[in-house]
Amino acid sequence: MIIKSLGDTFEFSAGDSSFLKELLHPAKESLAIGYSLAHAVVKPGQKTLPHRLKSAEVYYVLEGRGLMHIDGERAEVEAGQAVYIPPLAVQSIENTGANDLAFLCIVDPAWRAGDEEIL
Repeated sequence: MIIKSLGDTFEFSAGDSSFLKELLHPAKESLAIGYSLAHAVVKPGQKTLPHRLKSAEVYYVLEGRGLMHIDGERAEVEAGQAVYIPPLAVQSIENTGANDLAFLCIVDPAWRAGDEEIL
């Protein structure tokens, strides 16, 4: 059994400028999964850098409000919503609220540095 606590996970600044805590990744632990799971935070007034992944990605918004940008489209997002991001789509998310925008990032297949391009 593997249980991870967000508070015990190392936070780092990701290439897209979000603050990330990686929770599950099959390349870093013995996990029979093909995806990776991370917790991301974008501070008020901040926006992630436009980027694209070779993998599909899902954001699940835990708290806050934001504006999601995918391939020239944009839509408001808030807690309780999931956003599907197709492979190779140019994406960024902007925090439009007064508090942190926190969301889970599920990447399938699992995130790899070589599969991400910061634009």
